Order: sequence, then structure tokens, then C-alpha cells
Amino acid sequence: MKNNGPLPPSAMTVREDVRRAIQEDFGPGDCTAQLIDAEARLETRVICREDAVLAGRAWFDETYAQIDAGVSVEWFFDDGERLRPDDAVCRVDGPARAILSGERTALNFLQTLSGTATRTRRYVEAVADTGAIILDTRKTLPGLRLAQKYAVRCGGGSNHRIGLFDAILVKENHISAAGSIRAAVGRARGLYPDLLLGVEVETLDQLDQAFESGAQRVLLDNFSTDRLIEAVQRYKGRIGLEASGGITLKSVRDVALTGVDFISTGDLTKSLHAVDFSMRFM
Repeated sequence: MKNNGPLPPSAMTVREDVRRAIQEDFGPGDCTAQLIDAEARLETRVICREDAVLAGRAWFDETYAQIDAGVSVEWFFDDGERLRPDDAVCRVDGPARAILSGERTALNFLQTLSGTATRTRRYVEAVADTGAIILDTRKTLPGLRLAQKYAVRCGGGSNHRIGLFDAILVKENHISAAGSIRAAVGRARGLYPDLLLGVEVETLDQLDQAFESGAQRVLLDNFSTDRLIEAVQRYKGRIGLEASGGITLKSVRDVALTGVDFISTGDLTKSLHAVDFSMRFM
């Protein structure tokens, strides 16, 4: 069994994601599965129906591990690998009731996370050779943030902060409440000296203030390409420059060509197209 893709979240995280999903689907039990002979067994293949990037093996495996340890899953691709239409992704063998009961939950994880990985790969390929790094955001499906952040890595992107606890991002309302960019940054540096400190700016003047205040990164919110170029000319190599706001697959390469260091977009995780997988019974 191959398993050389990016490391997924902890086993505890995957286990809890799957536990919630199974409870949501099963409730007190799968009524329809009772129509199948308890001794019946199935051999199946999961088939991909479109060009995609695989993500979600750990969640798929855990689904069947929780339903029935007698189900065997053999993978033919690693997370992060490209899939083509009609590729057989894995083989699932075991008790028929268990396979049928877990089919929807297991495929839901695979389709959703592969969808995130696939979209991310398209962004990464669009900015190839520009030096820009594609970042995700906190605009994730509730309860599946770590899963989607993992899928972004499978697609070749990088993770922004995981939550509100592992980095500082001073935004417009924080600045208003603190009184100024300088005041907000000064307080942040005093309270959390070891955390990455970023400031969201909407003008070149605010960019100057953020740099002078000691921020490590600026999020250039909805800057035009001309203003991005000016920001790069002023501060490239002196502070991390991150473009964000309204970025799409159509515009991302133009943004990358301005010379910014990072491009963050919620489109990776919230504009989701679930990859088409199906389970074929052999």
C-alpha cells in the first residue's frame, strides 16, 4: 500500500471527523443494509470520473475502520497524485453490509477533500515560475478546517494560519479599536512576540505605517495590479507581501507577476467542486 503524500492531521482529529460523519448518517442504524444477507461479501473499486488530485485517504480508511474492521482497503494512488478519468483509485473488499453502509460517508470525504486539492493545484500551476506562494484562508467548512488545510497541501499550496491562536493578523476593525496601526502592532508585539505578525492594509500609506511599526507581513487587500507593483518596488525583501481579496483563477497569474511573495484566497476551500468518484461493485 503506497502512502507517500503529505502528512494528514493527527489520528485523533481524523477519528473525530469520521465519528461525527458516521453518527450524522447512521443515527440509530442503517435500515437498508439489513436487507442484505449478513454473510454476504463484496469486492469493489472506487473509480475517478474526471481529472483530479487525490486527497482524503485517511478519512476514507477511518470510515471503514469504525464501521467494520473486516473491511480491507488497498490504494493505488497516494494523496497528492493526479488522477485521470476512469482511474481505479482503490479496492474495497469485505462484508457487504459494512461496505454499503460506509459508501456515502467515505466518498463524501474523498470527494470534498479531493475537490479542495484539485482546485489548489490549478492555482499553483497558474503561478508556476513566478515565485509566489499560494495560501489558503480560514474560510473553511465548519468542523473540517484541518482536513481542508491538509487537502490544500496535497494540491501543492501552503497553509496560512490555522486559526486565531497561531498568528496575529491586525485587520481594519482591530486598527479602529486600538486607535492606529502603530498602537495595534505595538500591543501585539508586546503580548505575542513569538507569533507571526501581519497587518491588513488598504492603501500604500497604511503599508508604510505597517512597515514602520514593525509588522512582519502585510496583507494587501484588494490592491490593483498597479498598486501591487508599487508595493513590491517599495518593500520587496523588507517585509512579506501578501496579495488578497477577490483573487480568482483568471486573475491569479497577473497578481503573481507583480512580484508579491504570497497570494491568499478563500476560493481554495469555499468555492468547492466535489470530485466525481463512484464505487463500482465487481
